[in-house]
Formats: sequence, C-alpha cells, structure tokens
Amino acid sequence: MRLLPALLLLTLTTAAALAQRGGRIQRVEPNAPYSGQFTFVRLRYGAGEGLGGWGSRAGWAFDYPQMERNFMTILADLTTISPRVQQSNVFDMDDPELARFPVAYLSEPGYWAPTPAEAEGLRAWIQKGGFLIVDDFFGRQWLQFERSMRAVLPDARLLPLDISHPIFHTFFDLQTLEGMHHPQSSAYPAEYLGVFEDNDPSKRLMVIVNYNNDIGDYMEWSGQGWYAIDLTNDAYKLATNYIIYALTR
Repeated sequence: MRLLPALLLLTLTTAAALAQRGGRIQRVEPNAPYSGQFTFVRLRYGAGEGLGGWGSRAGWAFDYPQMERNFMTILADLTTISPRVQQSNVFDMDDPELARFPVAYLSEPGYWAPTPAEAEGLRAWIQKGGFLIVDDFFGRQWLQFERSMRAVLPDARLLPLDISHPIFHTFFDLQTLEGMHHPQSSAYPAEYLGVFEDNDPSKRLMVIVNYNNDIGDYMEWSGQGWYAIDLTNDAYKLATNYIIYALTR
C-alpha cells in the first residue's frame, strides 16, 4: 500500500492546527476514562520532571501531545481501529491502569533510568502481553537505554530486525528499511531491533526499538513542512504497522 503525500498533508491540516501550541508543551492532559476504545499511551519516567509549568519539557514528553493527535488522525482515516483522536493517556510505568492498554510508547530512552518499581511494573506489563515502542534516540544514547532495558528485562537480547519480519508488512508492505535517520543526526542510519518472548524470533515480538530514528518528531511536525515528505510518510507507515502488529498478535 502507498500513502500519497498530498493525501497525507491534507489529512493533517486540521490536526496540525489543533495540535501545535507554539512549539511548547502544555501540562499533561487528564487521561481519558477507560472504554475499550484504542487510546494512545505514552510512558512517563523521572516522576514527571520537567512538567512543572508551561513550556518545560522532559525526555519522555517530547513531541507530546502533537504527535499523538496527528498519528491518531491518520490511524482513524486509514484503518477501522477508530482510535481516540483528541485524547491520549500518560502513565507511570508502575501504574496498575497501564494493564488495560495493549500498546505503549517510550520516548528519549537515552535519558531513561527506571526506578526498581518502574522496572518491575514495565516488566510485568510486557510479560502479560504489552507491546512497547521505543523511539527517539541515537548514537551513544544507546548505552543508557541498554542499561535501563536490562533493568526491565535482565535476560532479554536486543536482536536486529530486517525487512523480512512481519511487523514491516502488517498494513503497509514496506520494501526497505533504508532511508530513515534521526532528525538531529543523519550520520547514523536508522536501525530496528526487537525483544522477543524467550529470545526466540519465532515467538511474539514484545518490544520494537527505533534506534537512530525519531518517528515521533517526524509525525509531530508533519503538517508544518519541516521534513521531507518521504521521511514523514515512512514514519507514519512504521507507526501504523507497529499498532496493527500489536493488536493482531
């Protein structure tokens, strides 16, 4: 399937106008009450550090909530999932409410250092069937991410994924994983890694890792013309495939 650039930009015109707030993040919005409807979930770490007032940011909150609004608009238009578009949720990793939701997004893991309670909570959620999307880091930030991931899943192996994996063909039939890179560093081509149940690639993929990439940033600014259309479209294709994969396996 191909997503036409003109259609993508047209779809996002309204979403971008509603989502952008002068490039500054507002306070965390109240979580939507649980109803069974698909709701985008972002994971918070650092006890909410960086959200004490208007305009402040923390790594977990980058691209919030603009990315969520834009992505859910696209997902609603392309699929029959019927997600919440104007609401999304933010949870601490040890919040029991996280268990109600099958997919969660983790931003800026190069600055993530989970507490024992957070690591235990995230571990339990993943092992019970949760699917984690890790995004927005590059270069040496890998070292901190790997340390933190070991705290969550001590025995897990981070295995490289290639285009043959089903996650890249669940909705959009991607033909290549080349071309993407982190917006801040084109010197590092994007890589995709996964954590599988029992470290067995024939079993469930539990975690997808976008290393040297930031699909959240591409989606956040997709209505503003900051990035090339092909990069923006590829970000939406990856994100859509991730959600479809998680909900059908």
